[in-house]
Amino acid sequence: VQLQASGGGLVQAGGSLKVSCAASRGGFSSVAMAWFRQAPGKEREFVAAVNWIGGNTFYADSVKGRFTIFRDNANSAVYLQMNNLKPEDTAVYYCAADVVRAIVPGIRAFEYPYWGQGTQVTVSS
Repeated sequence: VQLQASGGGLVQAGGSLKVSCAASRGGFSSVAMAWFRQAPGKEREFVAAVNWIGGNTFYADSVKGRFTIFRDNANSAVYLQMNNLKPEDTAVYYCAADVVRAIVPGIRAFEYPYWGQGTQVTVSS
């Protein structure tokens, strides 16, 4: 699975943004997908994950109620809709894929062997 993230940008606090991740080279409908983020000087942290069919989703406490992860298996894509953005959401956002934990996704970065290149999200105050 090859992943390409896009859709990042600059938004004011309270605004919304949707980032996308397109997968290629097949097998997308059999993998769990997740979004992680990394702010300058900080470790990469889990944001959200969705299982292979989209039935189970998981969120970090910091984004619950504001972010929504969803996938479109027909188009091999996963999305992260981010609402009510805060300056502390500023980071590079990465999508990731895992074949092993397709039914119940992991929330730790080392559980995901496939990664996209990241897209920058900046939230101004």
